[in-house]
Amino acid sequence: MMHLLRTINNIFELDNVYVSLPMSRQQSIDLATAYFDQGHFQATLARRVGMATESQEPGKVEILTLYLTQELTPYLTSMGFTCKIIPNPIEDRGPFLVAERLESGADFTVLSYGHGDVVRGYAPQWNEGLAPWSLNIQGDRWYGRGTADNKGQHTINLAALEQVLSARAGHLGYNIKLLIEMGEEMGSPGLREVCEQYGDLLKADLFLASDGPRVSASRPTLFLGSRGAFNFELKLNLRQGAHHSGNWGGLLRNPGIRLAHAIASMVDAKGRILVPKLLPSSLPENVKRALANIEVGGGPTDPEIDPDWAEPGLTQAERVFAWNTFETLAFKTGNPEAPVNAIPGYAIAFCQLRYVVGSDNENFLKHIRDHLDAHGFTDVEAAASRGEAAEATRLDPDNPWVKMAVASITRSTGKTVDVLPNLGGTLPNDAFSKILGLPTVWVPHSYAACSQHAPNEHMLGSVARESLQLMAGLFWDLGDEGAQIVASKAA
Repeated sequence: MMHLLRTINNIFELDNVYVSLPMSRQQSIDLATAYFDQGHFQATLARRVGMATESQEPGKVEILTLYLTQELTPYLTSMGFTCKIIPNPIEDRGPFLVAERLESGADFTVLSYGHGDVVRGYAPQWNEGLAPWSLNIQGDRWYGRGTADNKGQHTINLAALEQVLSARAGHLGYNIKLLIEMGEEMGSPGLREVCEQYGDLLKADLFLASDGPRVSASRPTLFLGSRGAFNFELKLNLRQGAHHSGNWGGLLRNPGIRLAHAIASMVDAKGRILVPKLLPSSLPENVKRALANIEVGGGPTDPEIDPDWAEPGLTQAERVFAWNTFETLAFKTGNPEAPVNAIPGYAIAFCQLRYVVGSDNENFLKHIRDHLDAHGFTDVEAAASRGEAAEATRLDPDNPWVKMAVASITRSTGKTVDVLPNLGGTLPNDAFSKILGLPTVWVPHSYAACSQHAPNEHMLGSVARESLQLMAGLFWDLGDEGAQIVASKAA
């Protein structure tokens, strides 16, 4: 059931019908504020958090499907959407929901996105009084699995859109489509295939969605793509079993030492990548300008930043948002749980390159192999890790959609907007920017210390309230300004 509000002498009351006359932009923001203040957002989010949509657990396809068919489809249908469930082309993976709301005479189309799946609940690890499948509000923190990633975020966007529909008397002035997947926490299996197969159905002029964190909880953020992730393994298997170090020490190569030096030949003691072909070709000037005033970290629960780590000569923001980093995620040799006086026979390291646009990512493995061979580590194996891999993407910060979004959010909140050319992490943005060919604008409604993917996940009520307001303003402004942007791009 839609929660629409009407105004009588500027007093807002709950109703279940569209208002008969269009309102103003500010009134649409007021409707979104009332939706939060009157408890409707809380009730909707609590219901969605209560569905244990853990895509990483086996046998969950039924609950993943119910989130789309029983929770979202009736809600979207009441807003005038036509909904279609698309089975995942990958066996035993969650389905997709594609919804569209078309208006006669609309000049352009917006595609939005979200994911209804969450990571494992880890219920025993939550603080006393908290549980993953129950929304629990303590001060400004709204606890529950999915509050930050991603149920809370797409609930904000849909609720804001709902209020703008009310304020505009059911006429947005543009078409809007929605794609909800149920496997993002599994690496979005099937998403790219669906985008390729249903490209006509998903055709649009702008991609606008929400995921990830703000740079700072106190300021709105836009990001325009994401860094890519290339995960790989370095392995050294020298012999079967271990051999006593008193008998054989000094005679047998130690694979742990060999592998440590192989890694050290690729990245130095301060985290600087030493293989030029694993770096981006350049750092564009407009990316530098966009990041000039971005401050990273400094929050009460943020780790202390190491100022001299990674690429020298870059700002902290440039290092995490505009450059490549090499990480050793795990390293094992011998038996760390119960070490013995023996030379191990093998060693393995799980490594990762986070990379930006302008990197030769298609040849990363070749460049790693060539480097190891050139430095005498022909005995070290290098192999790409299995699993879905999202490519690096980035929309030009000077794109007119970006400028319009920044102006809209500033107008709604009175705050400076942090613009990141791309997120430091990785999202399946390549499905939208490369396969569908769309300009991509993300407006995150979370913050870095939200315990995403961990016990005690939460969103901030203050950020949710502000996000409802700024998204209402943005959906309104798209109706006023979007057609002109599309026309100017076509010209």
